[in-house]
Order: sequence, then C-alpha cells, then structure tokens
Amino acid sequence: MEAIVEQLTECVVKANENKQALCIRGGGSKDFYGNAEALHDSKLETGPYRGIVDYDPTELVVSARAGTPLNELESLLSEHGQMLAFEPPDFNGAATLGGCIAAGLSGPRRGYAGAARDVVLGVKLLDGRGRILNFGGRVMKNVAGYDVSRLMTGAMGTLGVILEASLKVLPKPETERTLCFELPVEQALETMRRCAGQTLPISATCHIDRRFYIRLSGIESAVHAALVKLGGDEITASLNFWESIKNQTHPFFYGNKKLWRLSVKPTSPPLSILGEQTIEWGGALRWLAAAEDWTAAAIRAQAESAGGHATLFRGNDETIQTFHPLPPALLNIHRRLKRQFDPAGIFNPQRLFPEF
Repeated sequence: MEAIVEQLTECVVKANENKQALCIRGGGSKDFYGNAEALHDSKLETGPYRGIVDYDPTELVVSARAGTPLNELESLLSEHGQMLAFEPPDFNGAATLGGCIAAGLSGPRRGYAGAARDVVLGVKLLDGRGRILNFGGRVMKNVAGYDVSRLMTGAMGTLGVILEASLKVLPKPETERTLCFELPVEQALETMRRCAGQTLPISATCHIDRRFYIRLSGIESAVHAALVKLGGDEITASLNFWESIKNQTHPFFYGNKKLWRLSVKPTSPPLSILGEQTIEWGGALRWLAAAEDWTAAAIRAQAESAGGHATLFRGNDETIQTFHPLPPALLNIHRRLKRQFDPAGIFNPQRLFPEF
C-alpha cells in the first residue's frame, strides 16, 4: 500500500509543478454529481488504495483506506451488528469510502441519526503540494483545534485527496418496522412535524406518490408501542423500499429529468413549484423533478424563501451551476481554504463552484 501512496504523491507533485488539473476518482459512482468540467481532467484513481486499517467493534470506530468499497465496509460492520448511522448511498455498488466522505451524501436515516460529517473523526489527506497530513483522531477526545476532518466532508475533493478516514459507527437497532399511510403532502408534512415533538423511535420518513412512510427502529417494546400509537398499514418489504430511496432506484428517480435536491427548514410548507416531489428527513429534504418551465433561479428563490438552498443533483446542465451560489463573504472563505490546501488549484477545479 505504501507504493500506491508514493504513486499518488508523485502524481500530485508533478501536477502541482505543471499546474495540471486532476479529477480525483474512486469507484466513479458519483461521476454525475457536481459541475461537469472537472470530469474532463486527468484522473487520479484512488480505488487501488483500499482495505481496513483498524477496527475494534467494542470501540465503535472503524478506520479504512479511501478506495475501500462502501458495501464491503458495511458488510464487515453488519457482521458485528453495527452500521454507518448516516446510511450513505452506494448507487451502482461501486461507491468507495473516500467518495462517500468527499460527496458528504447521507441517506434516509440522516434526519434522525446525523449527517456524514457528524461521524467523521479523522482523515489522512494528500494536499496540493504532495504533503501527507493527518487531522483529527480515532476518538472524540483526541479531536482538537480546527475541525479539518469534517471540512473535507462534502468538499467534493477540491481541498485534497482523502487517503484514509476514521468514522464513528453505531449498533444496529434490535428491530425495524415501517408504516404506510395514504396522505396528501400537506397532511404528511403536518404528521412529520407532530411526530418530531413526540418521543417516538423514528429513524426515517418519506412522502412519495401520495403515500407517507415512517420507519421505526429500536428495541422491540418501544417499536411495538409506537406501532400501536401511530396505526397505519405495516409494509412487509420495508428494507427494499428504503434501499430504493437511499440508492435512488425507486421509479420516482427514473428518467432523464432534472432532479433537484432542496435542503430547507423542516417546518416549511409544501413548495409551490410544479412537478413531482418526494420529501424526506422530516420535511427537511425535498426532491423535485420540476416542470420544464421552472428556471433554476425560480427554484433557488423558493429554496431561499424556505430557509435553505437548492442543488441540481442529476441532469447536469452546463448553463446551470450545480450547487447553490454562495454569498460573497462565504465564497471568499472557500477561496482562502482552497489556496491553503491546493495553492495551484489542481484538485477537481470547478467541481464544487465555477469560481475555482
């Protein structure tokens, strides 16, 4: 594995000297995500750098190399009755740990168990000068100073090459059950708000195709009590349903339509944008396949009015910036961070923002 790191380092050093742009790539499962310009650059493949570095189930922490397939890591955790609580999507099964952290995407459990950045304890990073840097640690008490490890989560590889990551894991729940209700979107959102104020073992919610799904996870007695209290119809193929939402294999996500991902306040009313919508995370995540006559500016204005932002998740359009434009002050902070970690601007240029 040391030889692979040496090869990656040598490639970065040469690219830095020649000001050559590099597209950091693991399994390629998220090639569709982000501004497309970076995909045309020379590839820096991290997939070969794989394997578990350290895992002691009693410590609830796992450390692995960036190229480790996400499904292999999750299988190992499952053997010990544990899981990645943020339920990351693996899409076509080629997702790697490095790409998972770099993209910062979370699945249905995110609204109730935390986001990807909440479980990252430490990272080993290859910066734009070819230096190997270590940030954070393997336990929370070892994490001091600037939280650079979490800064890398969702940075889309624009700040450096993630070589290794240490993550907090959680025990799998004793039992999980899913209820389904026939509800219009207004009633579904009201039910999500009402449930949020109660002590219920909720681990996921989703409103799709006029049906509201709620997943209950925990000890058997607590889940059973919640089932009795909430009523509704229990579905038997619940695992398949939540997998279809997590990995976007549900029919809602099919086709070549532009798919928007809106992060808003969970108490926000239904969006007035015409098109198909799916709601997750207790109302905080709104997936939108908008009608063609809705412009990016109009969609983003709606997201801002709901206290959030909008990302063009799929259906890349070179005329539309993928991620929500930042105000000047925040954009300046991002530029300064980019200069510190990648002074020559070689890592995934324009993948996150067109300005750099």
